[in-house]
Amino acid sequence: MSESPASGIVNWNIDSTHSSIDFSVKHMGVFTVRGSLGTVTGTAATVDGTVTAVNLSIDATGINTGNEQRDGHLKSADFLNVEANPTFDFKSTSVEKKGDAEYAVTGDLTINGTTAPITVQVEVVPPVKDPWGNTRSGATGSGKLLRSVFGITYNAVMETGHVLISDEIKFTFDIQGVTA
Repeated sequence: MSESPASGIVNWNIDSTHSSIDFSVKHMGVFTVRGSLGTVTGTAATVDGTVTAVNLSIDATGINTGNEQRDGHLKSADFLNVEANPTFDFKSTSVEKKGDAEYAVTGDLTINGTTAPITVQVEVVPPVKDPWGNTRSGATGSGKLLRSVFGITYNAVMETGHVLISDEIKFTFDIQGVTA
């Protein structure tokens, strides 16, 4: 996920226990609903310390906004249809190094059975040895997407002219990897 402990190709496994993806969306144009997604799994690769590939799978059934009724609705066919599409999947198609530890990672994101390109800004942290001798690194970043691109269009217009749920979803992530 960051500069490798040695030159060459290094493969990383995502440490699900120490990785998270959070999101926020405007509700009624005045309130922000925040939540988190489920378990993140996947892999990354570096070549000579430079990130070259990222592949993630996120458990959509684990969505959590702190409200059981809302979470149930988000899991339904009105939104994510997690029964038919239990994961969000991301596969990088290009990685552009923007600075010493900064990258623009572009890839194909699949949500609700629909795949679309997305670019996220990523900052990596240098690798460290953990107390058990494993090499770890991490990445943090953010992005945004339009849910309508993924066929998620459930909404209502309120008398104020605001929509019940904004189309734009903002997200942040913290991903930790350990060498494979």
